[in-house]
Formats: sequence, structure tokens, C-alpha cells
Amino acid sequence: MDKSSINSVYRILAKKIGEPKTELNYRNPYTFLVSVVLSAQATDKSVNNATKDLFKVVKTPKDMVALGERKLKGYIKTIGLYNSKAKNVINLSKILIKDHKSKIPSDFNDLTNLPGVGNKTASVYQNEILDIPRIAVDTHVYRVSNRVGLAKTKTADQTQEILEQITPKKWLKTAHHLLILHGRYTCKSQKPMCDQCVITKHCLYLKNEKN
Repeated sequence: MDKSSINSVYRILAKKIGEPKTELNYRNPYTFLVSVVLSAQATDKSVNNATKDLFKVVKTPKDMVALGERKLKGYIKTIGLYNSKAKNVINLSKILIKDHKSKIPSDFNDLTNLPGVGNKTASVYQNEILDIPRIAVDTHVYRVSNRVGLAKTKTADQTQEILEQITPKKWLKTAHHLLILHGRYTCKSQKPMCDQCVITKHCLYLKNEKN
């Protein structure tokens, strides 16, 4: 896809979606990081339902460690993979207390060294909390990017690398949200709603379908 078309895709999506923002509910940088960790292979809605009560009692790493893994599981048991996620959240909280004075590190490598925090989670955190333009790639962003033709890659990390190279600077900060929301509500996995899509003229998938 050429530069003009790439810019047009983001411009059209922005016009339709407006000023995009995360759909995760949080109280501070720490609770946001916890929410993102919990959101792996889960919907933002399910995470918000679980953290609604959790974040009434937990606001800091010390609060989380004091709560403990067993009680944490009680709050998040409706979320997929809650056993491993609870363990990761408790362990990352202990590391934040021990090595970072209960503050979330801003360095990407320091973030990804935390249990349960991979490239996607670290990128989401930097983009949302630190205002560092990153394009985190989840299943929605990966699908939309490769389906439309923004990227042609085999992994999420490769997709992120390509997107951050080709996306105009103007759209770097919002690209993640624009693509994820388009994938979540229009360019769905099984039945993409092409009749309601605003970027069909740029879509490689639709062009291939017609041929």
C-alpha cells in the first residue's frame, strides 16, 4: 500500500471513530498496567467487570501483594487464564516494590522484564500512559493490518515493526486504537462487515474477494 493510501486509511477511520481511547477502566498507571495484563485473550468488557470491585481495594503494588494471589483469583476468576494471570500480577507487583519503589518503569526493556508483560502490553502502556507513540498489535490489529494490506507479516511483532515504520507521524499515537476498534466492531474475524466498512476502496481483502 502506498503512502497516500496508508494516510487515507487512518484519516477515514479517524473521521468515523473520532478521538479513540482505551476501553479499559483504570485509576492510575499501576491499575492500567494490571488491566492490560489481565486483558490478554480476554475482552476489555470482561476485564472491566472484574476490576470494578478489585480496584476499590487495590490501587498500588503494596495493596495487591497484601491482597494475595488466592483472593486476587476470586476477583478475576471470570477472566480467561486467571490462574496464571493472578500469579503474574502478584509477582510483577513484588518486583515493582523491590526494584522500582512501587513505580512503573518507563523503559521498554524494564517493562517487558515484568511477569506477564510482553511487547504488546508494554507498547499499550507506553502509548496510553507515557504518551510515547507505539502501535501495540493484538489479534484485531494483526488481522486488520494484514487483511487490509497495511502489512504482510506472520507474527504480531513483525506487524508492529512494519506499522511503526509506515504509519505517518500524525497517526502514530492513535493508530493502535483506530485499528483495534475497526477490527472489534467492523472488520471482524469470521464475518467482516464489508457492507459497513469505510475503507473498502483501500482493502486488499475485498479486492481479492471480487477477483
